Amino acid sequence: MAVNSPLPVAADLKPVNGIEIGFAEAGIKKPNRKDVLVMKLGEGATVAGVFTKNRFCAAPVQVSEANLAAAAAGGKPIRALVINTGNANAGTGASGLADANATCAALAQLLGCDAQQILPFSTGVILEPLPLAKLVAGLPAAVGNLKLDNWFNAAEAIMTTDTQPKAASRTVAVCGHAVTMTGISKGAGMIRPNMATMLGYLAIDAKVAQPVLDELVRHAADHSFNCITIDGDTSTNDSFMLIATGTGSLAIANTDSTEYGELKIAVTELARNLAQQIIRDGEGATKFITVTVDDGSTVDECRKVAYSIAHSPLVKTAFFASDPNLGRILCAIGYAGVDDLDVSKLDMYLDDVWVCKNGGRNPDYQEADGQRVMQKSEITVRVKLARGSASATVWTCDLSHDYVTINADYRS
Repeated sequence: MAVNSPLPVAADLKPVNGIEIGFAEAGIKKPNRKDVLVMKLGEGATVAGVFTKNRFCAAPVQVSEANLAAAAAGGKPIRALVINTGNANAGTGASGLADANATCAALAQLLGCDAQQILPFSTGVILEPLPLAKLVAGLPAAVGNLKLDNWFNAAEAIMTTDTQPKAASRTVAVCGHAVTMTGISKGAGMIRPNMATMLGYLAIDAKVAQPVLDELVRHAADHSFNCITIDGDTSTNDSFMLIATGTGSLAIANTDSTEYGELKIAVTELARNLAQQIIRDGEGATKFITVTVDDGSTVDECRKVAYSIAHSPLVKTAFFASDPNLGRILCAIGYAGVDDLDVSKLDMYLDDVWVCKNGGRNPDYQEADGQRVMQKSEITVRVKLARGSASATVWTCDLSHDYVTINADYRS
């Protein structure tokens, strides 16, 4: 089960005016489970997204990027998103692209819009043909139960190896305007930056101009989904979408305003919540680990060191075993690629325990103190590079026996 992450409560997930949600059980991989999701957008909504950097990106990613670009270039606005689980439609070549476009066409016919106004998303097994007939057959049911307060069902409908749905919601005040925002995410494996979530969707009821929303989604992703890692693998299907429905009183036309600054903070905080839920529910995870690197010369340098620690299988298995074999962390720092790093000035802490001082074992460090921290379910590793004032934080989890079992059995 997820590490210190309570199940979302359906009643706590606030409807966002201007977006209706419907789901269906189409039997794409398994019977009797929600596996098709439709999000219908009202007039005036704007949509922005960031996608996987994997060169083997899935067919729906390619179609979504193309359709978003067409809308941004003056084409008809995006009217709906369609998501399926159980099959990634990745590594499927020309037929996979045809299936993604056919999905858009089928939903467009039901909604009375153009296929190019639909964004498709898929998650599941790679290198398997999309069961298009099942997906299309499920669309009428999903459209038939479209409603505002379906966010909990939406969170369930995008799950794969997740042990629980992931969702968060809040209403915030931005310069005197009440802004409602709700989001869902999914992912438990194949998680690392670029993008670092399998799928994520966040809706706000503010009116946000397209260039502003494009900037906002990149900022939110870089400070949330691009700061998590479970196993160091970048998926073929990673997508994070930000939807501004335009139904609220807040309107933002540029990034220089106070309103934009306050909205950016609120959206990023909610995106970070959704991203951290993914780490807490990492495949086989038993511990939630924060890695903070301070006093670096640049943020990129600090992230490089943090990712090196967070990706290391030796570090992650030590955390699973509650073994204070902390030399593994120093090793990961050393090969992070900061070639001129002066390790004689480096300090490292495990929660409140000062482990490494000036590049060596702190004379006051006691193994029992390290053991005490390693037994906890939430742990912070803090590294001080003594090179400047930059800092960065990433979030990860341990690597357990269950991770191997889940991934060995996933396809079957």
